[in-house]
Amino acid sequence: MKRLATLLIALSALLAPTGCARADVLVDVHVVDLDRHETLVRHPHRGKQWIEGRPGHRYALRLQNLTGQRVLAVVSVDGVNVISGETAGTGQSGYVLEPWQGLEVAGWRKSLSEVAGFHFTDLPDSYAARTGRPGNVGVIGVAAFRERQHRPLPPPAPIAQSKPAGAADAAPAMERERHAAGPARQQLGTGHGERRRDAATLTRFERASMRPESVVSLYYDSHEALVARGVLPGRRPWHRHAPEAFPVGFVPDPR
Repeated sequence: MKRLATLLIALSALLAPTGCARADVLVDVHVVDLDRHETLVRHPHRGKQWIEGRPGHRYALRLQNLTGQRVLAVVSVDGVNVISGETAGTGQSGYVLEPWQGLEVAGWRKSLSEVAGFHFTDLPDSYAARTGRPGNVGVIGVAAFRERQHRPLPPPAPIAQSKPAGAADAAPAMERERHAAGPARQQLGTGHGERRRDAATLTRFERASMRPESVVSLYYDSHEALVARGVLPGRRPWHRHAPEAFPVGFVPDPR
């Protein structure tokens, strides 16, 4: 089914009075393996949410606006803004979602018509590492902002077809959550894949706060690395030994 995405980039960077970050989530985030057509399971571990990536598999981020008003979602992968390619900060461009709307982000934004697809790859081949920024490889982040002076709308009736929307621009300070070193080194990163059509447009968006009202971080790595970190249970080899009635040899002295 053809997917339309609307990239909404703010034409002005006006900010309303500063507000405090809130704990409630404005935008839900899921990672979808496009080759296996499945949503990747989140594994909670020591206060973080982890997903298992498969090397070479293409993936997309599915964002869902959980509110009755437009929200701005600033999206980063491996510490890089997926729209501008800048080292990620919460004051940068993002995707604007209409009330209760869903959006699939499947790659690095190359223009208003194309993206370069996301795929799991070895860390040295990741887009962040290839552009000299390997320090935050292994984490996906979405910082969400409410729009200033916007009245909430009621939720849609029964099941409404969700339509994608897009991004915005504005100011504030960087809020980076660096990937904490675990017992294993990071193995996977996100590559700069093949171009795919992904239509987008521009819009204005004025944030209600300089700080995001919710931030979602999802960490990822290979199966082996997640086992080493203790996120996934290890697989112990099962060696079956059957006793023999007539083993070859003479009677040895006891130890």
